[in-house]
Amino acid sequence: MEQIQIAASTHSYKVEIGASLRFQLESIIEGSYKNILVITDSEVAPLYLEDVKQSFPSHVEITEHIVPAGEASKSMEQYSRLMDTCIARQLDRKSLIVGLGGGMVGDLAGFAAATYLRGIDFLQMPTTILAHDSSVGGKVAINHTQGKNLIGCFYNPIQVIYDTETLSSLPSAEIRSGFGEVVKHALLSDSAWCEEILKTNILHLSSEQLNEYLAKGIKVKAQIVEEDEKEQGIRKHLNLGHTLAHALEAELGYGRITHGEAVAIGIWFAMRVSEQYLEASLPVGNYIKWLQMNHYPINLAETIDPDRIIERMKWDKKTVDSQIHYVLLEAVGNPVVQKIEEGLIKEYLSDFIKEVSGIDERN
Repeated sequence: MEQIQIAASTHSYKVEIGASLRFQLESIIEGSYKNILVITDSEVAPLYLEDVKQSFPSHVEITEHIVPAGEASKSMEQYSRLMDTCIARQLDRKSLIVGLGGGMVGDLAGFAAATYLRGIDFLQMPTTILAHDSSVGGKVAINHTQGKNLIGCFYNPIQVIYDTETLSSLPSAEIRSGFGEVVKHALLSDSAWCEEILKTNILHLSSEQLNEYLAKGIKVKAQIVEEDEKEQGIRKHLNLGHTLAHALEAELGYGRITHGEAVAIGIWFAMRVSEQYLEASLPVGNYIKWLQMNHYPINLAETIDPDRIIERMKWDKKTVDSQIHYVLLEAVGNPVVQKIEEGLIKEYLSDFIKEVSGIDERN
């Protein structure tokens, strides 16, 4: 088991990564709780919920709350139902909420924990590659029809327990989704690591290589978050690819494309803008080949309307006074935030759609 320490402003917490950790919760969890609410989704529950419930001490009262799988469950409706469960089970401030699942479950569970009784402990148990990013850093939220994660706050977990055995059941779309964030961490930090990933067929990774990439990604995020927890400075760099990604997700309808797949498309666009706006030299050609090799749904970007996407970008959390602030790359490992005029973004976006339309996805 590997441990990574995260130094948050409110408290420090551990990310523990290893196989079969879901069977070891009684010895791993650092706090003592009489009431635990496990929140998971309809796809994860049949696979791992009973393992987790049986791993807690026998004297603990366990409640389960299962939401429909998919990004659409990060909604006000599901949040309200979750609050009903918390109240019905009389959870108090010494209770624990566990988020067992991917990024959607972690965000929903964390936001519920942050707001119920003005805050109770919660623990992240990621079951996806994507959640190596979302489970660390304390961002929790639900979506609004106008945009992704518009309703949320900063609220750190007391612990992250990452059982890598749960990744073996992931479908290919979720592996692609997770690697949208892994490649982002590489682009932000390390040209050699980035070059290695862009040669990788992500569906044929060994468990050792996957664990190595996950730990590297968490360490990149931890270093940034510890320096800028509330996103006043360099934490904004973690939004590389996300401005277009969030607009795509909202425009296409939550669930049509996974978050990480949207991020991967958004990174491609950010790299092209970086080339044109900053005259950066980036491995865009290799990146496109990597997207094709791993069957990312890049053709979805053909269908977007630039004007509608720009309006959605204005609702993005990185936007200030309706000015779109974009994370770009001066080089691999050297991100910057630039304010770009709407007309120029529209021009870049129109060129990008034409480029995507000319790409053969069949590789």
